[in-house]
Amino acid sequence: MTSPNVPRNAYTDSPEQHHNLIMGSLQLLFWFVFRPSALQNHLKRIHLKRSDPDLDFDSKRKIHLRSQRRVLWKLRIQAFIVLHLINSIVFALVFLRLGVPVEQIAWVVAFFVALFAIWDMALFLAWGEASGVTSGLALGIGFIINTWLTILYPLITIWNILLYQLEKRRKATQSSFLRWHSAFWYERPFFPLQGLDKHVLLVIERNPEEGQAALKYLSKSLFHAWAARAVQIELDARQIEIDARELERCEDVVGIANTSPYLALRKQIKPVSSSLMSFRHISQDIEAALNQNSVYNQRLALTIVEKKLNGLILELNSSDDKYAARFHSIATRWHEIVTNYARELVEAVELRQEIGNPYIIGPPLTERQEIFTGRTDIGTRIEQLLLDRRRPPLLLYGQRRMGKTSLLNNLGRLLPNSIIPMFVDLQGPVSSASDAVGFLYNIARSMTNSAQRQNAFALPSLDRVTLQDDPFTGFDEWLDKVEQKLEQNTALLALDEFEALDDAIRKGRFDEQDALGMLRHLIQHRPRFKVMLAGSHTIEEFQRWASYLINVQVVHISYLKEPEARQLIERPVSDFTLRYEPDAVDRALQLTRCHPFLIQLLCGEIVALKNEQDPSIRRLATLADVEAAIPAALSVGSFFFADIQNNQVDAAGLAILQFLAARGEGGIVSRQAILQEFPDGGSAIDLLLQREAIEQINDGYRFQVELIRRWFANVGSG
Repeated sequence: MTSPNVPRNAYTDSPEQHHNLIMGSLQLLFWFVFRPSALQNHLKRIHLKRSDPDLDFDSKRKIHLRSQRRVLWKLRIQAFIVLHLINSIVFALVFLRLGVPVEQIAWVVAFFVALFAIWDMALFLAWGEASGVTSGLALGIGFIINTWLTILYPLITIWNILLYQLEKRRKATQSSFLRWHSAFWYERPFFPLQGLDKHVLLVIERNPEEGQAALKYLSKSLFHAWAARAVQIELDARQIEIDARELERCEDVVGIANTSPYLALRKQIKPVSSSLMSFRHISQDIEAALNQNSVYNQRLALTIVEKKLNGLILELNSSDDKYAARFHSIATRWHEIVTNYARELVEAVELRQEIGNPYIIGPPLTERQEIFTGRTDIGTRIEQLLLDRRRPPLLLYGQRRMGKTSLLNNLGRLLPNSIIPMFVDLQGPVSSASDAVGFLYNIARSMTNSAQRQNAFALPSLDRVTLQDDPFTGFDEWLDKVEQKLEQNTALLALDEFEALDDAIRKGRFDEQDALGMLRHLIQHRPRFKVMLAGSHTIEEFQRWASYLINVQVVHISYLKEPEARQLIERPVSDFTLRYEPDAVDRALQLTRCHPFLIQLLCGEIVALKNEQDPSIRRLATLADVEAAIPAALSVGSFFFADIQNNQVDAAGLAILQFLAARGEGGIVSRQAILQEFPDGGSAIDLLLQREAIEQINDGYRFQVELIRRWFANVGSG
């Protein structure tokens, strides 16, 4: 349907015929002379309606046929009678006015009657075979006449100039004159229509919808595509300048962080798309840095941003793109803003003598963060399994917030250089893709980014177009190229949160055979690839996975070893200035049981508490400080504890946890006492053991982690 902002029948080769008999007849003649395509499309519409195969022989078909007979009779009357009469009368009146004798007028009229006989023949042929060779004959006759009209070029040029001048003078609320430009009714000019691009640009400025409709029409024209290209180049240049000014407007880090949504909505213009994408990623990185809960982590994140900006500046400096200089100055300005802000953070910390807080309780640790600690035993176990000639698939299994994703992000530190980790987060764009093309493209993109990030290993590129016709074959061919690139190295395809993909399959977004069959084929037939899933459930809990993945080897990730946990408490990063009394460290270990997330949660609150104290006692954490930080840790980490309560246990399990929590720290309750209170609680106890919420001590049970017990004690008492 045509937009109300675009004139009816404008910017199309299939305009509707005027309903008036005489005006419609003249319109046919006009199309024949100037717009053969419009005439052909008009006749083709009649031809298609006339031979509609979808109508049954019923009353609807009879009504349809009666309607079409009226259309056909109207066409015959217009072409063979009305136009003959109009032309004969017009020529006779003109020659009479010029004083030509009646006898000569008769001969002239006879000549034009013969000329219009050609028109009749062309129209008849085009109507009879609207999509065949004879329609080409009709168009050929029109083309011959159109060639003769080239002598009108000076008049047409004057006409177009006049329209442009009137366009510049008209009010923005008035109708555009662009549709009367000869480009939209003179189909085959043999000379370029100078100024057409300027006219289209002017209309786009005042009525974007109409201007874009005209631009779309011109882009499909053999004779006017040059104007469409010129207009698009100018529009792109204007948009690039608008984007540049938007980036220049940033005066501080908050302004830079706020540009990411703007850049996400911008059209990707090829000459600068990569640069704008870099600016967008930098904006997102700065936003993430500002959202860090400590000055230390803000500084750490901003240091990474500074390096990215340095790289972008060098890239733009060596680029020969005409817009490189424009964006080079912006990147330099952003670098100055970020550097100054980071310096201000350092000065503020030094002035207040604050302890930098390196602990991170939100997103998983990346390979760039020094705080990642331990897990060397798990790295060794994974390496041993990867060397197994049977090539079994691996499952990194552990409870939520136990550090699975952080480990996957840092596999490059733990494994030899010959093993290239390729991390894929199945919770992100992979599982949310709408089809197989998006699914496979996002897997390939994640693999490529991870290999580059963790090992500086460049994989071959893969675009959506390659996957369009046959997605899984295209992806398999890409894997062939990846294997060639690997040479003697091994690729470890680490699929995090495999439960998200299972959920997408269950909802019917992807075909089970296609998605899981592809993984099985990769495991069985590509020796250079090893597959490791990661999740908080076992394969046995997902029957469809168990039928595709045979002999899965489980790598269990649980609490940190005590030396690793002590390092995370006492020396999380090299320049950490807080010191602990020995009993304070022991108490932190007791409360968290070396749980990596809970250590970061509790110690982060200890640092925050110490920064509120007098500088004279700030640098030493005592047992009292650890106890004082517990309420804040329970509050700040409520999302973690609530996830256990709401998503990991059922109602019976929750009741048992509250029952155990009421027994106090270290309290053990016998199985008999639990079943006496909850007669049907046997399966709930088994699930709590599997979830590592409780542990068995002889014939009794207790909480594994004291901080978790305190949360459920508060919930039960509340």
